[in-house]
Amino acid sequence: MERQPVFIWLGVFGFCLFLLNPQPLMAETTAEKEVRLQAQLQQVEAEIAGQKSLLQSKQKETASIKRDVDILTYKITTAQLNIKAKQIEIERLGGDIKQKVKTIGVLDDKLETKKRSLAELLRQTRELDDNTFSEVILAKESVTNFFVDLERFRFVEQSTQTALGDVRETKTDTENKKVQLEDRRDAELNAQKAIEAEKANIEELNKQKTVLLNASKAKENSYKAVIAAKEKERAAINNALFTLRGAKNITFGQALEHANYVGAKVGIRPSFLLAIITQESNLGENIGTCNRPQDPASKSYTAVMKPERDIGPFEKICKALGIEPVGQPVSCPYRGGYGGAMGPAQFIPSTWMGMASAVTAVTGSNPPNPWNPRDAFAASGLYLRDLGADAKTYAAERKAALKYYAGGNWSLAKNAFYGNEVMAIAAKYDKQIAILQND
Repeated sequence: MERQPVFIWLGVFGFCLFLLNPQPLMAETTAEKEVRLQAQLQQVEAEIAGQKSLLQSKQKETASIKRDVDILTYKITTAQLNIKAKQIEIERLGGDIKQKVKTIGVLDDKLETKKRSLAELLRQTRELDDNTFSEVILAKESVTNFFVDLERFRFVEQSTQTALGDVRETKTDTENKKVQLEDRRDAELNAQKAIEAEKANIEELNKQKTVLLNASKAKENSYKAVIAAKEKERAAINNALFTLRGAKNITFGQALEHANYVGAKVGIRPSFLLAIITQESNLGENIGTCNRPQDPASKSYTAVMKPERDIGPFEKICKALGIEPVGQPVSCPYRGGYGGAMGPAQFIPSTWMGMASAVTAVTGSNPPNPWNPRDAFAASGLYLRDLGADAKTYAAERKAALKYYAGGNWSLAKNAFYGNEVMAIAAKYDKQIAILQND
């Protein structure tokens, strides 16, 4: 029997391995990936639109168990499609938010290294440049040594110029890349939080669907009990006390009405605005407990406010509203600072004066009243909008909340609790608002 060349058998063996584990001939390009994901996203968005159309049609039917089960099914399907859309968005962004944060850190380290190198070169240049010609000549053993140092000076000076240009280039490149990465990181965070919210929504909708299906198995009359339970829950939410600081408390329903009004005017989410007001109300027991009628002179507005900044504006605000400055509640000093913040939004008098015309444009109150809930909501809403909350994304709202609380120190780790708690409260209110608006 004739023996076949070894390379032939190796070729056959390799082909068999290819059949068992085929590999793509060419990896998907970035452009091809973008086209594929865009097509998937368009398909999902079309399906979402279809589900919304079915939902609107079903909501017009007479209330019944079947009708409400169908409505919940449509909502669940829509939520699932929303999750799918966000997953596509995350894939488009490249995923791995932790890696993006790590890369931003690497870029910062690179820039700092360049800056340190430049600082050392500048120090060396300064040492050489500080010596006069005669001092150098007298200090050297020979003229030859002087010219060696002179050449070293020129080298350091040239290196400094090169390093300076390198730092400038690195700084520009780093800042550009950081902005791009931070934008993508925030977009991915927003998508992840949206997925979490939709999953929680699906879980709640499935619970409601189970209740209706169980009622259906019993008898249609039991549906009346389900409806009654829903109405009781709505009433409890609507009538719950909404705590305001420095003003008379109102019901959640009234607070939501103010938030919806202001939200529509300034372009921020009502639940987020409510969360800010709630967080502000619960921050400290000493809020709004100065300058009350029963308070001693040590807690009067003239004692707790920064004199050159706020006393004059406070008196002007009170005069315009026709009220006496003494006896109008303001915040007490907090952690060694000044007090004097007014009403639910807790703006100091000088800041309120600067916002008064904008608040009037929103609410029509002229002059606006910092102790009036709607005016206070409007002031908070305008300020939050200017801080970026009108983007209505998780990352943008959390950042706006932190800036509302800590100003320029918003990014410090010690202040993170505020943004996290505000976003948790907003998520809770989203659920309550959904129950109130549920058909």
